[in-house]
Amino acid sequence: MVVDLQIGDVLRLKTPHPCGNNYWNVVRLGADIGIQCNLCTRYVMIARPYLERRIKDIIRRDTNI
Repeated sequence: MVVDLQIGDVLRLKTPHPCGNNYWNVVRLGADIGIQCNLCTRYVMIARPYLERRIKDIIRRDTNI
């Protein structure tokens, strides 16, 4: 199942980032997804299938785009 992601979505992942935060912003879409930590602003590129398995919730969608 393909998760419908859009730029501006906030994701809550199952495991926290080393800084202690679980919330990430989607900033790039494609075969690899670019996500940015909400706490420390670290930017990570992650493969779509790998990310889809680790998503716990899609918190909100930014509809102002």
